Amino acid sequence: MTDQDNRLSRRHFVGATGAATLAGLAGCSGGGDGGDGSDGGSGNTLEVLHAWTGGDGARAAEALVTAFDEAHPDIEHEFNPIGGGGNQNLDAVVANRLQNGNPPSSFANWPGPNLQRYEGVLGEVGDVWESEGFADVMVDEAVDLHQYNGAYRAVPLGSHRLNCLFYNTSVVEEAGVDPDSLTSVSALIDALDTVQTETDKTPMTHGASGTWTTTQLFASTMLGQEGYDAYMSFLDGNPDEAAVRATFESLGEILENYINEDAASIGLTESNQNIIEGNAAFIHQGNWAAGAYRNAEDFNYDEDWGFKTYPGSEGMYMLHFDSFLYPSNNPSPEASKTFLSFVGSKEAQIAFNQYKGSIPTRTDVDMSEFGPYLQETQQDFAEADERPPNLQHGLGVPSETMTALNEVISSEFSRPYNVDAATQGFVDAVSN
Repeated sequence: MTDQDNRLSRRHFVGATGAATLAGLAGCSGGGDGGDGSDGGSGNTLEVLHAWTGGDGARAAEALVTAFDEAHPDIEHEFNPIGGGGNQNLDAVVANRLQNGNPPSSFANWPGPNLQRYEGVLGEVGDVWESEGFADVMVDEAVDLHQYNGAYRAVPLGSHRLNCLFYNTSVVEEAGVDPDSLTSVSALIDALDTVQTETDKTPMTHGASGTWTTTQLFASTMLGQEGYDAYMSFLDGNPDEAAVRATFESLGEILENYINEDAASIGLTESNQNIIEGNAAFIHQGNWAAGAYRNAEDFNYDEDWGFKTYPGSEGMYMLHFDSFLYPSNNPSPEASKTFLSFVGSKEAQIAFNQYKGSIPTRTDVDMSEFGPYLQETQQDFAEADERPPNLQHGLGVPSETMTALNEVISSEFSRPYNVDAATQGFVDAVSN
């Protein structure tokens, strides 16, 4: 048997997604037979849960697993992908597993205020941070945000940027739009109108089958239009109602007039495909969208697609982390900590991030394998005047606040777009 055959015999890729995965894993409690790969990592098997099943994530996850096999060929493992936009299905599975006393070895999630939802069920990994010297090589925000109640609870794998505007170069050229000229939200809206007038393409593609994409777009629009101080005051629980209202007015103008007709029925992957196939001019997303572009055939940066910092937020890097958390009552503590040590290594961060559209959180990684777009992103991070935390993905507000915000989007800002009700709902949700 070859080395590759040995690796494949040890690797269990449970490709269940969506409702089937939710039913299969959420119903587990200790003592499962493991027939569906969801036995909680029985014995010393390392069981890792994540949500990377889409166009940007699947290849990155596979690269991570392959690199882990090469570094630790003797560790038996199960990497189980839980499909669903914005981690919603993964969160539900993890919550059930933790509540039932059946934690996985580790699971992908977000640090910062998001850790509050797991209070009392996360263990400490300060020994991993110390033995690997992570505090000396990680960016400052990673060091701060992976601690909760005085201890490290997770290890970062990569950093995404959220205030991004991507575009199909052929479509914007056909419309006569210069993306570099878009330095304000009002200029963006004018450009969307030009695309609509001069072409038969969708001005801005949007996937709104889940509310998170609209909440995320609200955050970038607020940062670009109302500025850093207004955005941070909103996150800090002291919202300027006029700034919130003005953001919703601009967001409503975009969503009412310039997005695809099927937005409510499609998600991120399908929406981003509109850029790849030349059916739309612009998309707002985190730079995981660029991971999908890298994985697409004959779709090259600066030739077929381009990037612009979300208009008005130039000089800022809206921060997001992909991380792995460490549950207490861990079913495989030694293997779990070995895995977390690997997550923070150069090898893991190179293997994963070059395909995910993100950049390493380590400051000592050679970026030569990452391509020009991610090299520019890393430079933007290093030179940013401000690095505000993202709103939608765990760094800006606690999970219960995020839930309340998404409920407002669902009830008040998903056709029709009720600016008054959405403004009041957002102000109430974040106010101290």
